[in-house]
Amino acid sequence: MEKRPTSATIDLGALKDNYLRLRERVRVGTSVLAVVKANAYGHGDVEVARVLEGLGCELLGVAIPEEGARLRQEGIKSPIIVLGGLFPNQAGDIIDLDLTPVVFDASTASLLNSAASKRGTVQEVHVKIDTGMGRLGLRPEEAGPFFSRLKGLSNLKLGGLHSHFAESEREDKRFSEAQTAAFESSVALVRQMGFDPKYVGISNSAAIIEHLDGGRFNLVRPGLMLYGSYPDERLRGKIDLKPVLQLKTRILHMKAIQAGESVSYGRRFVAGRPSLIATLPIGYADGLPRSLGNAGEVLVRGRRAVIAGTVCMDLVMADVTDIPGVQTGDEAVIIGSQGDEAITAEEVAARAGTISYEIFCRISQRVPRVYV
Repeated sequence: MEKRPTSATIDLGALKDNYLRLRERVRVGTSVLAVVKANAYGHGDVEVARVLEGLGCELLGVAIPEEGARLRQEGIKSPIIVLGGLFPNQAGDIIDLDLTPVVFDASTASLLNSAASKRGTVQEVHVKIDTGMGRLGLRPEEAGPFFSRLKGLSNLKLGGLHSHFAESEREDKRFSEAQTAAFESSVALVRQMGFDPKYVGISNSAAIIEHLDGGRFNLVRPGLMLYGSYPDERLRGKIDLKPVLQLKTRILHMKAIQAGESVSYGRRFVAGRPSLIATLPIGYADGLPRSLGNAGEVLVRGRRAVIAGTVCMDLVMADVTDIPGVQTGDEAVIIGSQGDEAITAEEVAARAGTISYEIFCRISQRVPRVYV
């Protein structure tokens, strides 16, 4: 069946370039935990993982065991770190699929130890320290008692220590510096207790760009920067990243309306002059934020056209009155470049009142990914 023209084009060459640029950013000997959770931020987890694996990326990061299972089923051999924790009934699958869980409580560690013992194996785990994110992880004062318990779990081995910055993209670095110091103290305590984790890291994309850990640790955890987007606009000049994703469609229908006539649900767009309205086959079911109504823009024939009225589930309208020669079938760019103009994911996010992470992740599965 011929598909509608709405698609997301994924430039794997740009992905490679971004990975190599971040490699240049970190000191020699630093390992990379590339985050491919949430379908690689909407870019396609299997395809992205294959590229990164081929480039020698040491570790891949997913949020939940099911994401790791999918990668294993598709032939990915690299170590896969499950960053988002696990529930008791998932312990056996974690071991059987050769996934490495991040743990942060003694009961889960004990459960994994029992499951590994029954299978006659030693299971690697990573441990997370909460230095200020307030989400997952041991508080620094809990590290001592936890690792004392871990010593008695002979079917577990410590492979890594992690923490996570809460605001590394901000120019004010005082809180991030406090997190780094707290993590460094926790790492020292763990080593004093006789553990020797291979991987130790706290840096995410913004921290990598700004060398925030000062080279004190040997693991970094890039996510957004791999996909060519910036955690904060002020970081754009500090590293040259290439956008990996473009989201495009084509004009489905054209309609001339008169001054005073309205467009879409709620009549939020009322023409102030005779206008030409283009209908595009993309909507919020495809991931286009509904909040872009009367706020977002698309590119047609290298010029910007305002989204006219409320974004619908499957369709959106654009005011193309001022674009000469526009016709049905013309390409319309939601994210990407056309001629001398470009609309970045960051711009779309700003107009929608969110962040580029969400823009990428919400592109739905009914939008085909085309890999180039």
